Amino acid sequence: MSERRKVSFIGLGVMGGAIARHIALAGHELTIYNRSPERARKWADDNPGLAHRIAANPAHAAQDAEVVITCVGNDDDLSEVVLGPNGVFRMLKKGATFIDHTTVSARIARQISVEARDLRIHCVDAPMTGSQSGAEQGTLTLMCGGRDDAIEAARPVMEAYSHRIVHVGKAGSGQIAKMANQICIAGNVAALAEAVRFAQASHLDMDKVYEAISGGAAQSWQMDNRWHSMNADDFDFGFAIDWMRKDLGLSLDEGRGLGVSLPVAALIDQFFADIQAQGGGRLDTSAIIKRLPKKGNP
Repeated sequence: MSERRKVSFIGLGVMGGAIARHIALAGHELTIYNRSPERARKWADDNPGLAHRIAANPAHAAQDAEVVITCVGNDDDLSEVVLGPNGVFRMLKKGATFIDHTTVSARIARQISVEARDLRIHCVDAPMTGSQSGAEQGTLTLMCGGRDDAIEAARPVMEAYSHRIVHVGKAGSGQIAKMANQICIAGNVAALAEAVRFAQASHLDMDKVYEAISGGAAQSWQMDNRWHSMNADDFDFGFAIDWMRKDLGLSLDEGRGLGVSLPVAALIDQFFADIQAQGGGRLDTSAIIKRLPKKGNP
């Protein structure tokens, strides 16, 4: 392990809780905080001995920390825990490192970076991909924006839960890369849904179809991990449609600012909205198949 550090983790959701566990198991001194105190207590109960302390608020979490990591919900949540009256930057000391794993707008990432620069804090926006299983296995991919020295300061801790760390560019660049990632995923899962329904209607052996097409140009992470579950109408996985719509909204907003047309992303966003309207917002994104009638095989 690299040098033991005092690390505070804020946001113990599905992804954050798994990441925090890897940080503690790597030997770092871990402080945890969650805006819902019950979740922090439950995490500590489920992971006895891993949390050095439970903080009362983000500023308390940042006190004496060498590294603070956030993984919250959206721009407003991030602004509150970092820049608010009891935010991280109220207490984080000069020379410390701030890492954000939330998928947010490039605008808020740049704003936080400016605030961090003025406070002489290393700052990295590092949205992630790899799904819940990647967080649990410690094999996430991180797409990072920030200065070279900030990335290198953050790297020894980030290596505890990721297998790929890519420095994309300056502050906000990690978020732009994540938006591109989500555009790709949305198009992929929508096309996969149509392929599954098409094969079902043709009365084909779905295992054989998967075997035939997954070894060629059609292969993808979505196909390998969601073909069989979509065929079985199983949508109880980690990344909810509600979150994908939030991410696509960021992509579409950024696209408008850049003058870039994203017609496919906009269309698929509306497909996801159809599932939300049916009450399926908390289902995995592969539930997009539910908007397509199932014909042929029962």
